[in-house]
This record gives sequence, structure tokens and C-alpha cells, in this order.
Amino acid sequence: MIRLRTLLGAALILAQAGIAQAAEPLKIGVSTGPYTEILEFAAKLHKEKTGTDIKVVEFSDYTQPNAALAQGDIDFNNFQHKPYLDNQIKTRGYDLVAVERSIIVPLGLYSRKVTAQADLKDGASVAIPNDPANGARALLLLQQAGLIKLDPKVGIGATPLDIVDNPKKLKIREIDAAQLPRSLDDVDIAAVPLNYAVAAELNPKTALFLEGVDTPWGLWFVTQTKRKDDPAIQAFIATYRSPEVKSFIAKRFDGTIIPTW
Repeated sequence: MIRLRTLLGAALILAQAGIAQAAEPLKIGVSTGPYTEILEFAAKLHKEKTGTDIKVVEFSDYTQPNAALAQGDIDFNNFQHKPYLDNQIKTRGYDLVAVERSIIVPLGLYSRKVTAQADLKDGASVAIPNDPANGARALLLLQQAGLIKLDPKVGIGATPLDIVDNPKKLKIREIDAAQLPRSLDDVDIAAVPLNYAVAAELNPKTALFLEGVDTPWGLWFVTQTKRKDDPAIQAFIATYRSPEVKSFIAKRFDGTIIPTW
């Protein structure tokens, strides 16, 4: 009987160990581009510091990381600013929450046809993202660059219909964000998010106009509301917001991506 109990106890210990070993690492979703590189560096650092694995899951467009998070396919994500998240929650009913800021990834105006903003001709075509949050962000950038004026009452909810002054009679074209770099062959300028700009080998330092450090469109870590205080998620965020990651961003991206810590 004692031998049987001993064997059963050993089997239970081995089974529990097997379960622990089989436990999957935390999964963090991200859209294509430089965000992935930063997260992978942070994941490696987190493994060194804590022994905990983090799997970085890359998605090809903006809609997938929140859908995957809402379905529980990933544990958290880091690719979006608050206005985009708020719009996704409103339109899709996601029970998601922003838990901490990460980086500022400046939106820029790029062109393959002109080298200076002053060279834009009347009737020039301008491509902007077709999702509401990033479309509004692009319009506000055009206003900041002095190319248009928006109705001051609309703020971050701006659409092309809210343009109240357009002295160059710019023609606004709304295009999927991932396709904006390709659109540069067909339009005069495009407002391209940095992740897609870098992926297309566009140099942010050559942008005609770029968001500054005062932009409200910084990125956030986002998870399901019920997991906002999850210790494992919070521990990784603490590693991400560390001096080591800040130094990596500064060296790797030469000031074009701005940490918020």
C-alpha cells in the first residue's frame, strides 16, 4: 500500500510538472512593422530577467489584433492609440481596456513626387487611412502642416466632410492603411503610419511633415477588461518600460520612435 501511494504521488508530481511545462507563454499581438522588433527585444529581456516566455504574434492589418484579443487567441496587444481603441469598442462591442502607454510612433506625410510641401500644386491628391481614428489623425496632421483647416468642434472625430478651408483644393482619398505606401505611386502625398512606412523602407526623416512629441496619438498596451490587473501582463509591461528597452529604441530607431517613459 505504501509503495502504491508512493507511485501515485510520484505520478501526480510528474503530471503537474508536465502541465506546467505545457503551459503556453503569454501572447502579445502587434501589427507589422517596428513595433514587432521592440516587443521581441523586450520579450528576450523579460525571459532573461524572469524566466517567463512571451510570444510575439504579428498581424498584417489593424483589425486583426483586437479581434484576436477579444476571442482570447492572444493575451494582450500593443499596436494602437486610444482613439482607435475607443472606436473599435464602440463599433464592435469589444470588452477591452488600455492599461499602460508604450511608445509614440509619429504619423508622417510622405511623397515620391515632391520634395517639399511648398511644391504641392493645386488639386494635389492626398491619401489618408480609411479607418475613422487614423483618418481623423491624418486630417489633423494636414491641418497642423497648414494645408487644410477643420471645423474646430469635431476634434479627433474629424472626417473629410469637416474640412472648412482647403486653399490648395486637395483631393482626399481614403485608403487602407497597409496600402498607403503603395499609393505613393498614384497620389501626390500620403499620410503613412510609421510601422507601414518603415516596412516599405520609407525614411521618416525624409517625411514632408511629421508628428512631434506632443502628439496625443501614442500607443497603449491593451487587454481584456477582466485581465487589466493580471500580474503576468503587468510584469511584462514593466520590463518593456525599462531603461534597457528605452536605450534599444533610441539606438535602433534614431529618434523616430519616442518612448513615453
